Amino acid sequence: MVKVLLDENLPRKLKWMIEADAMTVPERGWSGIKNGKLLQLASSELDVLLTMDRGIRHQQNLQGVDLCLIILSAPSNDIDDLIPLAPAINEALKAEISPELVLSIGLQFQAAKSRM
Repeated sequence: MVKVLLDENLPRKLKWMIEADAMTVPERGWSGIKNGKLLQLASSELDVLLTMDRGIRHQQNLQGVDLCLIILSAPSNDIDDLIPLAPAINEALKAEISPELVLSIGLQFQAAKSRM
């Protein structure tokens, strides 16, 4: 089963809508850890980082990060704004997830793929 980490900028309730082994940053004991270190920790134990931080791919060196990033785009990080994205998130998780893949999922339920 795919292991997914929900970034601190996402509500905990979202994990119950994810059809994977989902956990939050606080549950892992990683609260307050900056993105660079968080990516290192997550890539050693998990498959996917789910975030709303659209700048992460430009602010961090993602070369060699053994992790798929799914970047969500919604009006806010309120659970009511994220619920409509759950089907697209789950569809993406069922597809082939590979390290260094970046998926962008927005309210149009379309996923855009690119490589890091």
